[in-house]
Amino acid sequence: MDLSNTVALITGAGSGIGKAAALYLAANGAKIAALGRTEDELSQTVDTIKRAGGKALALIADITQPDEMQQAVDQTLKTWGKLNCVFANAGINGVWAPIEQLTLEEWQNTLNINLTGTFLTLQKTVPALKKQGGAIIITSSINGTRTFSNAGATAYSTTKAGQVAMAKMLALELGQFNIRVNVICPGAIETSIEASTEKRAIETVAVPAEFPEGDIPLTHGQPGTAEQVAQLVGFLASEAASHITGTEIWIDGGQSLLRG
Repeated sequence: MDLSNTVALITGAGSGIGKAAALYLAANGAKIAALGRTEDELSQTVDTIKRAGGKALALIADITQPDEMQQAVDQTLKTWGKLNCVFANAGINGVWAPIEQLTLEEWQNTLNINLTGTFLTLQKTVPALKKQGGAIIITSSINGTRTFSNAGATAYSTTKAGQVAMAKMLALELGQFNIRVNVICPGAIETSIEASTEKRAIETVAVPAEFPEGDIPLTHGQPGTAEQVAQLVGFLASEAASHITGTEIWIDGGQSLLRG
């Protein structure tokens, strides 16, 4: 996979899937604009890429802040002159709770980061992409797209479904500019996002289900890895996916088929 002509902006690049994608795309020749809110994490991502002989730039920005996102795009263009891949990956699980216990503030925070943050990421990067075409990849989830059995995940699932709708709308809108827009829908992946998830009283609304052999059929219950997701991102960013757009791809070992 040759990505030597690719300049990729990756949000949430300091950890998890975003970091794995940054390392994988860089290893295949891409220049990486690594964007996130945590400077220490971003520095580790960028340093790892540079030590391996790659090119990377750390961009400290909040995806919910239009001015910060515009500055990040401007810095990328100033450094490398173009942008032809955007991986809109940053997001949160937020609060999972019965709907009557989910506060308006909690609801709005999840929507603001996951959905408005994705919107702003694309709004600020599309003008640069239009100049030569390229690829947009959005991280959604099995939740809200094929799985609806995770109790209390109303806000999260709504944002993930919204991202898929956004991608399909933009795939048609941007196709004339040779911009492809696709969505990845991971299931259980070994990352740290679960540690920051607040689950409150979800046992009161959960529908009992048992999976004696685990709920991921392909691996007998073992979660996937961020590196496996990164390989999918690399494929969608490459010319190998040149005729794929407006498509969601589930990467979950069959988990969503069992839990749907």
